[in-house]
Amino acid sequence: MPERTPTARDFKRWRQYLADERAEAAVYRDLARRRHGEEREILLALAEAEGRHVKHWLGLLGDKAGSARRPSRRNRLVGLLARRFGSVFVLALAQRAESRSPYASDADATASMAADEQIHEEVVRGLATRGRNRLSGTFRAAVFGANDGLVSNLSLVMGMAASGVGSHVVLLSGVAGLLAGALSMGAGEFVSVRSQRELLSASRPTQITLSAASSLDIEHNELLLVYLARGMSREAAEHRVAERMGRFTCDCDPSLSLQPEATPGEDAHETIGTAWGAATSSFCFFASGAIVPVLPFLFGMTGVPALILACVLVGLVLMATGAVVGLLSGTSPLSRALRQLGIGMGAATATYLLGLLFGSVIG
Repeated sequence: MPERTPTARDFKRWRQYLADERAEAAVYRDLARRRHGEEREILLALAEAEGRHVKHWLGLLGDKAGSARRPSRRNRLVGLLARRFGSVFVLALAQRAESRSPYASDADATASMAADEQIHEEVVRGLATRGRNRLSGTFRAAVFGANDGLVSNLSLVMGMAASGVGSHVVLLSGVAGLLAGALSMGAGEFVSVRSQRELLSASRPTQITLSAASSLDIEHNELLLVYLARGMSREAAEHRVAERMGRFTCDCDPSLSLQPEATPGEDAHETIGTAWGAATSSFCFFASGAIVPVLPFLFGMTGVPALILACVLVGLVLMATGAVVGLLSGTSPLSRALRQLGIGMGAATATYLLGLLFGSVIG
């Protein structure tokens, strides 16, 4: 079967692929410059793989490569962020970009290239997960605090305004809601995270088996019960007991040696976050969210125009926080933004209607 003669559209598509592959390789190199050790090597290997794809498209284009095209808007944005920040946000965007590779359905891309892109998505997902784990505790408190401040104080302001009280009362209610909510959120997060860390620390195995093993009665060896209680199978527990009793000079079967009493090299509860970090994030972000619906009243606006502007401002911030969550989770920023907007506006509308009802009953 004769080879197909490339068309002008083919050359245009290949040049776009070439530009995007070069941009992706540059992103991984920029990220590697801010990493060290294993993560750096992984990122450089990804850049090298993208370089092989560049050679493929250069080979197809030949003398038709022409002047370099601009990468797609998405790749330009990722490249800009990688050069300036090199954060988990960039990895999340790169993960999403890898998942949208068109090579699987493009006959001009090789099967190995399509497979590369699928594997790259999983590699970047793994790297992004490391970053997500490092910030997940504080990030959870920050997102929860900001959204709670936005929605609760907007609901409070709208409910008070709908009840028919004066604008100065609405303003005072909003400020009181900001202060009370921020302090409550900060204190609640501190107690919650501190309690959770203490609970997990109390559940973590100790190294007592190391010091007690030599003095145990072999005939009534309760060390087996320790490992069974920790969740090992009986086979694995018996193997571990034999190791602790000195019957083996090494781990003969590492798959059975879970070593639960090994000292972790880093904070075992890193993904929970610290109590002070969660409390500070929650306080600051609740306050920053709760101030938004009060701004129109602070600047002297009153009545319906102030409420409309408050809703618009809160809606924009809700969509922004939803988009950030979408980016970090590797999902659609737009869908997450609309979800946040719908939930927030739904709660505020319900409170406004209750305020109207309450005002009419009291009035």
